[in-house]
Amino acid sequence: MGPLQAGQTLVVASHNAGKVWEIKQLIEPYGLDAVSAGELNLPEPEETETTFAGNAKLKALAAAKASGHPALADDSGLEVAALDGAPGIYSARWAGEQKDFSVAMQKIADEIEAKSTQSTFNWASNKPAANFMCALCLAWPDGETQVFEGRVDGHLVWPARGGNGFGYDPMFVAEGMTETFGEIEPEAKHARSHRRRAFDLFEQTCLANLPKVALSGNNDMVAGLYAAAANLSTQAEFVQFVAELKAHLERNPKAWENTDLARYLEALAAWCNDSVITDAEPKWRTYAKALLAASIYE
Repeated sequence: MGPLQAGQTLVVASHNAGKVWEIKQLIEPYGLDAVSAGELNLPEPEETETTFAGNAKLKALAAAKASGHPALADDSGLEVAALDGAPGIYSARWAGEQKDFSVAMQKIADEIEAKSTQSTFNWASNKPAANFMCALCLAWPDGETQVFEGRVDGHLVWPARGGNGFGYDPMFVAEGMTETFGEIEPEAKHARSHRRRAFDLFEQTCLANLPKVALSGNNDMVAGLYAAAANLSTQAEFVQFVAELKAHLERNPKAWENTDLARYLEALAAWCNDSVITDAEPKWRTYAKALLAASIYE
């Protein structure tokens, strides 16, 4: 297993748009050509391990061997002390087939309250302890692997707050903070997240000899919008998405095909007419995808 080289293809072993976007933000400044397992049409292996590290290794190895390139996989989740560490490695599965994390967050809140001996559970005074865990695994086609783990401790709030972030972010407050990961700006979250802490170890071990390069913020923002549209679950997240879409139009009007209202609404109607829209995902996610698609749809 040799060191990573600038210009080398590194497969992000995930089909989750939010995770792919976050990891790409971390590795692309090092001149690595980041491509996702989804873009390569690689199958998703069944996550059969019992730890974050085990599942990260399983996914990274599958992507590396199938693609012939080194692969970086993430397995992460929320552990709640009052629920004996659940949902843990099953964090994504608690959101169901639709990956609706508003449902998963409600389930966590309901189970915490059900386990309480109080007649009315006081979230503000109890502050249920929880932590985010992340395991990153770098795997090579020859089967060699390295695993790096990061953890952020904190507590949960309910109802969920904020429209930034993904997954359980709107109900998690990190130690030393008063805002949830869903309320702070993405850059602030990335600076202290469990994924960032795992990545710091990966960076020190595997990227120390690679110079950083400047990237275009416009492409990053577009990728972030697509990631948000594919992962949001709540009304608050949708409201934040609309604000970010407006900001993108104001900063980068040339990136939009349909900048006036008439053309935009025409494109929105065309996309809705041409698309198969079902109840297979949260309604707010469908709305976000439609609004984003209308910016360029013809």
